[in-house]
Amino acid sequence: MNYAEIKPYDIANGEGVRVSLFVSGCRRHCKGCFNAVAWDFSYGKPFTEETQAFLLEKLSPDYIAGLTLLGGDPFEPENQRALLPFVRRVRAAFPQKDIWCFTGYTYSEGGIAEREVQTECTRELVSLIDVLVDGRFKEELKDIRLKFRGSSNQRVIDVKRSMECGSTVLRLT
Repeated sequence: MNYAEIKPYDIANGEGVRVSLFVSGCRRHCKGCFNAVAWDFSYGKPFTEETQAFLLEKLSPDYIAGLTLLGGDPFEPENQRALLPFVRRVRAAFPQKDIWCFTGYTYSEGGIAEREVQTECTRELVSLIDVLVDGRFKEELKDIRLKFRGSSNQRVIDVKRSMECGSTVLRLT
């Protein structure tokens, strides 16, 4: 997997000060995407052990609320397989910090609805995420007043509560 960018101090992509990892690779190609350069799976730099160590170091201060995964799309199959071991490490090292993830795919019953991206990693990766912002960006539904979403069709989902009750629970933002 490659990544397009790392923001060690991000306040736009989740609550609090966060470390954000923008992965490379997205097949959705939403019209008006804010990060179209990251559609290419080869864009950016390799996601190496050194990259992971850097991210873990940046996550360590108490004032960092957590990790955000976005892109590209973290739920492209190639990205899931690379992210799952890393997200496990983040959970083990920082159980008190939350993990947000932005995807153009759709949350459904503890997983991702679109069959083309379901892998052996999907359910576990979803289970390690606290907040999932799902759905394609739709330029005709763009609304800059929305918090943590680009278009009104996208949802901010409390994954833990959703998995506990078996139905999608939206977060109030």
